[in-house]
Amino acid sequence: MSELLMCPICREALHLDGKTWQCVNRHSYDQAKQGYVNLHVVQHKHSKSPGDTPEAVAARRRFLQTGAYQPLQQAVSELLQSISAKTVLDIGCGEGYYTQAMANVVPQVVAVDIAKSAVQTAAKQAQQSNEHNKVQNITWVVGTGAVLPVLDQSMNVCTSLFSPLPKMEMLRVLKKQGYLIIATPAPQHLFAMREALFDEVKAHEPDNFVTQMAPEFSLVSKQIITTDLNLDQNQLKDLIAMTPYAWKAKADKRQALEAHQSFQLSASFCLFLLQKCVD
Repeated sequence: MSELLMCPICREALHLDGKTWQCVNRHSYDQAKQGYVNLHVVQHKHSKSPGDTPEAVAARRRFLQTGAYQPLQQAVSELLQSISAKTVLDIGCGEGYYTQAMANVVPQVVAVDIAKSAVQTAAKQAQQSNEHNKVQNITWVVGTGAVLPVLDQSMNVCTSLFSPLPKMEMLRVLKKQGYLIIATPAPQHLFAMREALFDEVKAHEPDNFVTQMAPEFSLVSKQIITTDLNLDQNQLKDLIAMTPYAWKAKADKRQALEAHQSFQLSASFCLFLLQKCVD
């Protein structure tokens, strides 16, 4: 596997020597026992524990393991196969649910998230599932979108699934005519849940992301993936806890919704494929 990581301090290539990543200027970063490396240096931090809380990470992991969002996971994998991706940077990888599926169809994946607890969870889970398989084609990184931890023009694809879109950094790391895959809520995503939590509910406007990425990225394709869910009480609680609605909703409305023994709703995703159209 080629080495793709970039030193966040001097921007030189990082090389793995034993359990330590090091650049020519001798900046070094130890690989944790769970198999990830922390490249989120103090100069780039705005808070002590950025990103999702450990509670949100755990809730997301439990919810996604039920297979509720499997149609989206499959659609992302099929999209990557259709463009014959060789190297992918998964921005905002979280606990790794989508990343693991990407690694089944792509030779080399770099997964980055600002939340250390999320990357720890993802890397540990990947270690356990790869105990009998010596080849590990995911490099797990704690890092920030403000300085993506990979070298210039090193990636075929960037993915941002419900994650930030650091436009200038993605342009830097993508190869010429590289691709960007964005997953974002479709207009009616989790509408019934949002109606229960908020007095006023507005439809999501996913096409705004396409406008935001123009003119440096052009739209190749757009698809809507919808799946009907019948959640039990624990799944409902986890779904609320893994979304921003957990802290945006009033406590009484959240408690009333969480009292349901079961809840039916639809999840609806917009999946965009865009292509870099500048050198």
